[in-house]
Amino acid sequence: MEKKSERVLILIDGSNFYYSTAKKGVRVNFQKLIHEFVGSRELVNVFYYVAPLDIKADEEKYWSHQRFLNMLREIPKFKVVLCTLKKIKAKNGSYVYVVKGDDVKMSNTLLMGAVDKLYDTAIIVSGDEDLIDSIKIVRKKYNKKVGNAYFSRSSSSNLRRICDFIKIIIINSLLMLSMVFGQY
Repeated sequence: MEKKSERVLILIDGSNFYYSTAKKGVRVNFQKLIHEFVGSRELVNVFYYVAPLDIKADEEKYWSHQRFLNMLREIPKFKVVLCTLKKIKAKNGSYVYVVKGDDVKMSNTLLMGAVDKLYDTAIIVSGDEDLIDSIKIVRKKYNKKVGNAYFSRSSSSNLRRICDFIKIIIINSLLMLSMVFGQY
């Protein structure tokens, strides 16, 4: 009987990813990143959670972001999940933008994928510890492996501690991206 390949699901917090890469001028080859995560295993899907930018705040930046999201949508098995961008007026009259719903959507994907037996291993690319309860559930109740991939100094130690493994994403000027794998 042929052994089934391990199925991998990748969930990316787009806002966290942006602040760790693009905002610092680093361009990432997402297909290479996915290959680094998955290796010879089977990729189920990649979900990238992000809010569309406010076109009224900066039309050029908005359309640039739309082109970026469309480029991501062209990658096989890559799904862009749109969340809400909330505009909050600060006391000084300026505006602050906050992404809403991304953690809930990531959590739902993680949980429902486990319930429906869609994956064996999930890789969470985020530093947000809001996913801890969902990770505990899929590990304990559904016997799924969960890893945390993160950029240096961008992940909660509580999140890393409850995962089966960690992947530190190191931005390298020559290779653009390399990984350090390990158990926590």
